Amino acid sequence: MAEAQQSGASPEDTVATLETGRKGIFESKKNGKSRVQDGENAPLLQDSGHRDADAPEYQDSEGGSPSLHHRVACFLKQSVIWTLENLLIVVLACLLAAGTVAVLIHHNDRPVVQGPTPVCTTAGCVLAASELLHNISPDFSNLDPCDDFRTYVCEGWDMRHDLRSDQSDVFTGTIMNEDSQILLRHVLESPFSKAMANAADASAIDQENFEKIQDAYNACMAESSIKKRASSPLLQILYKLEEIFPVKRPYQGQERFPKMEMQHQKGLFYTGETALSNAISYLMEIGVDAMLSLGVDADDKDPDSTIVMVMAPWRPGLPSKEYYRDDNVIRMYKSTIAQVLEGLLQEASPNTTILASWQNQEGPESGLGIKSEVLVDALVDFEKQLAEASPDPEDAQDVTKYYNPLTLEAVRALLPQVSIPYLISSRTSNFSPDKIIVGSPSYLKAVSAILSRASKQTIQAYLVWKTVQVYGINIESDAIKPLQRFNNQLGGKDPEVKEERWRTCVKHVDRGLGWILSKFYIEKAFSIEAKDFGDLIVSDIKDQFIKKLGAAEWMSPEVRQLGINKVHNIVQKIGYPTISPDIRNPKMLQDYYETININETAFFENTVSITVAAVKREWAKAGKPTNRDEWGMTASTVNAYYNPAGNEIVFPAGIMQSPVFYDPKVPQYLSYGAFGSVSGHELSHAFDSSGRHYDQRGNFTGWWDNSTIQAFKDKAECFVEQYHSYSIPGPDGQRLHVNGRLTLGENIADAGGVTAAFQAWKEREATSPSDLLPGLQNFSKEQLFFISYGNWWCGKTRKEQAINRVYTDPHSPNFARILGTMANSREFKESFQCKEKEPVCELW
Repeated sequence: MAEAQQSGASPEDTVATLETGRKGIFESKKNGKSRVQDGENAPLLQDSGHRDADAPEYQDSEGGSPSLHHRVACFLKQSVIWTLENLLIVVLACLLAAGTVAVLIHHNDRPVVQGPTPVCTTAGCVLAASELLHNISPDFSNLDPCDDFRTYVCEGWDMRHDLRSDQSDVFTGTIMNEDSQILLRHVLESPFSKAMANAADASAIDQENFEKIQDAYNACMAESSIKKRASSPLLQILYKLEEIFPVKRPYQGQERFPKMEMQHQKGLFYTGETALSNAISYLMEIGVDAMLSLGVDADDKDPDSTIVMVMAPWRPGLPSKEYYRDDNVIRMYKSTIAQVLEGLLQEASPNTTILASWQNQEGPESGLGIKSEVLVDALVDFEKQLAEASPDPEDAQDVTKYYNPLTLEAVRALLPQVSIPYLISSRTSNFSPDKIIVGSPSYLKAVSAILSRASKQTIQAYLVWKTVQVYGINIESDAIKPLQRFNNQLGGKDPEVKEERWRTCVKHVDRGLGWILSKFYIEKAFSIEAKDFGDLIVSDIKDQFIKKLGAAEWMSPEVRQLGINKVHNIVQKIGYPTISPDIRNPKMLQDYYETININETAFFENTVSITVAAVKREWAKAGKPTNRDEWGMTASTVNAYYNPAGNEIVFPAGIMQSPVFYDPKVPQYLSYGAFGSVSGHELSHAFDSSGRHYDQRGNFTGWWDNSTIQAFKDKAECFVEQYHSYSIPGPDGQRLHVNGRLTLGENIADAGGVTAAFQAWKEREATSPSDLLPGLQNFSKEQLFFISYGNWWCGKTRKEQAINRVYTDPHSPNFARILGTMANSREFKESFQCKEKEPVCELW
């Protein structure tokens, strides 16, 4: 899910990335790791009452929409056959919709649906209609959806939703995620007997698992205890780092491994020692990427096997290299670093020699001096050099550019100052691979040059600062407040605001012990019926892609057939994992997290234990077959992804909730319009600018012939130019244009997803016609399909966060995901009778 991005990833973000690393509908961190309802409600697919097949299509004598009183009266005539529970829901829903339904008194200038089509009046339908009525523009009858569909479908949403001071952005998915968080909060704050859906059938292991997640939650919520410890837990890590990579005294470590060439380079090593490699290895263990990001993933050219990957960190310090070119940001950043490190030194042991060159002769309590200012300048310049050497985001995610297999000797020649073989062996019990994947050989070479120019004081300061960025959010100390303020400002938030603690702690548990929490989530918010309906929609989408491939004349016949085989081979994972682990099996969950030590009074140590366990779990895969049964997202996650090396599409239960996914008794154009388009989006990734390089088994191989490749590039260039035309206010007062090349894969997926979902729904509609929705009879079913899609992307983003996303996010801004996708949809233009029917860009 797209959340506010900070300048440093938390250790729990590291855990989430280790578990994910796949291309999702919101975020993508492929570069080697990088990635509901409330607690009182029953599971999604409950019986919401039945529909009267003879329900009339209400219309007044003037041909316009009926009054609200008339509509309610008609509903009440049918209430004899409703249950009391559903009657109450209907009344409440009608009251909720009252203000918006009034706009329908005015006659829509588009054709009114005529004929015998019945209107669904169940509670589920009324609630769904109410949601749509609240979201569309109150002035929709005077707007042309062909000109600005975003305003048409979202102006009402905008009027009802404001950004909280702790939010950088919000959209429909954010609200769904927060509903999910409320449910999880209820679970974590309840006694075991109420947290379990079927407590009478629970085992002793179920209770032990529950106590583990509840202890983790309670430790996070114990703010007074966390405040009393101040920066002490973080300083313990920094003390150890100072022992490994000292500045004032010789290195005394005992770990030995073969000496490397060029150890004598300026300021890096003492005779016979390799302190820098040991320091990077230690930080790897606790989830901190310093200069390098190493991990284990499926081998793109042999997806049944794993391989070690060495990449540039996703962020060197600031979110992207563009920020290092902004003088105002750099000035704030330097001030933040100085204040934080000075504050930590004031709380540190008086005997510490960490950041020794920072301290004046009078000691750290005397405040900043010339030396410390010089060190901050050197630290930021060091980061800036790393950022400039890093590949651009579009290159970092391009398999044709990041897949560079090299021997360890070849890697050593690129970066002799750091022992990559040692970093690997220290995590894998001396595993020594024949080759590894280097995301950017030029980056490693540049790092070598940067290190050769840097002093050991600068390098130590960099290692310290990276650790503070990652772990600082897990302490409560005045020393860290400048970093919190800076991160807030980067996201456009109130500098002093903090997220509600319970939200932070729910995320902490979900990221660290997420599969246990997922078990409780699916018992309360997901049903077998929902899983089956989701499977049906995804299967329908696959059928449509097979048809589209068969009709794709720009592909050669051979490539078309291989593409069809690939679709047949796509694995669809719906709801939650049932193998690795099977979250329904309490013993399997207990074993999965057995190495994590949770203490109800030690939040910081819990975080470290969770991160260390995730790192060990990842590196345990090295040299072993790929586990194709793993999932990269917990069940409550409101997101989805396509994994090209696994040729799989994954939809957690969290995204299969209203207003994206409905009970199948609710007219299915709503579910197909939103969730179906999400499904089609993920499937489209199998044939986008990245996925097209992978065959039906997930092998990175050249299975497209030259004529097909050229035809694809010609069509793709249209999308690049189209989305480049969209822009947002930039940091310098100028317009900042969307990077059409960075967002290419996602834009192609959006267009392909909608058209496949629409055709899938139309086939279902032909055999099982859906009803209309109450209060929305002025819209055709086809129009409501697209309104459902558009509502999914309604949202607001602060200027600063929007800029961040343009720099770093492979997804276009939400407004462009509505406008651009509709501009590329022939079906949309026909449904709303637009003058121009041809898509701007079209692939499928």
